[in-house]
Amino acid sequence: MIVVCGEALVDLVPAAGLVGYLARPGGSPANVAVGVGRLGLDVALLTRLSTDHFGQLIRDHLVQSHVDLSLAAVTTARTTVAMVTLSPNGNAGYDFGIDGGADDGWRLEELPPALPEGAALHVSGALALAVPSMGTTLSALFDREHGRRVITLDPNPRPALGADLSVLFERWLPRADIVKVSEEDLAFLCPGEPMSTVAHGWLGGGPSLVVVTRGAKGVYALASESIELPAPPVDVVDTVGAGDAFMAGLLAALERAGRLDRDGLRALRSDELAPILAYAQRVAAATCERVGADPPWLADLGPR
Repeated sequence: MIVVCGEALVDLVPAAGLVGYLARPGGSPANVAVGVGRLGLDVALLTRLSTDHFGQLIRDHLVQSHVDLSLAAVTTARTTVAMVTLSPNGNAGYDFGIDGGADDGWRLEELPPALPEGAALHVSGALALAVPSMGTTLSALFDREHGRRVITLDPNPRPALGADLSVLFERWLPRADIVKVSEEDLAFLCPGEPMSTVAHGWLGGGPSLVVVTRGAKGVYALASESIELPAPPVDVVDTVGAGDAFMAGLLAALERAGRLDRDGLRALRSDELAPILAYAQRVAAATCERVGADPPWLADLGPR
């Protein structure tokens, strides 16, 4: 079982011909949960879901992708909205409508008293690093669950939100067993520092595995030793949700390999890690070939 924690929102994605927008369920944590569910693993989303129209759209999308919503809090506050802009090469940018919405009101008392026994916990920092109520609540969750289960972290910083992310991220980092960042995230969090230097520093501070996704340049990872893989060929439609799909594939592959526990991660060898990373890349590549955050189902990937 994997518990994913964070926002579930609606992405307003440019329609074909850039005329108008399409409302699509999104949010990094929700995308990861959907990806894990579609890959055939048990997954629950710890989030706040609105009772509005967009909230129902999100709820239906999650349930159809086999995501358990028993840990989700219900709120009448409106759904958070992200306006997506696409560059000519398909990279996505975001402008958020957060104030007064579902993700602007996280409360400690809404956390479940306990998570499922043995479940891994994945946390996204996309909004939590910048929205004070989310940051406070997720910090309490990190403190409570650290040492009880594997915790994975994708800081996924959003510079457009204009918040100082460093203090909260540095508090969370030692409590995480896996940290996954994109190359762009790394440049924002640690400007001017070499990738390998940052990865070794993070690994020495608590995590057992650091993964850096590098788009067309492939992926870099550091556990007991470093490993780099080239990117698979892909016909990119857009990159919306690609990092989340990679994260879902990484979690699914680690779980199926029996390594998604703290002892398993510490013993992870490079010859085991390479196919795990390659699988995550396949999941991300399949997502890049679709419009919006639409991760593949297990059957879409063919033989592993």
